[in-house]
Amino acid sequence: DDWNNREYIELVTGCMRKIATFLNEFDSSCRYRLAVLKQKLESLENKINYIEARVDGSPTTPAT
Repeated sequence: DDWNNREYIELVTGCMRKIATFLNEFDSSCRYRLAVLKQKLESLENKINYIEARVDGSPTTPAT
């Protein structure tokens, strides 16, 4: 009976390790993907700001 308990505990411990490993890898993957997405959004925001500045800015030909 003690041997069965040890096997069960070892099985549960192994499953918990697999779950923890999966969650850690999932966390790393999500953080990486969010960082990439953040860079893309910042790049788009910079482009939008540039375009808005060009549209709202002074005309290219001076007024007389």
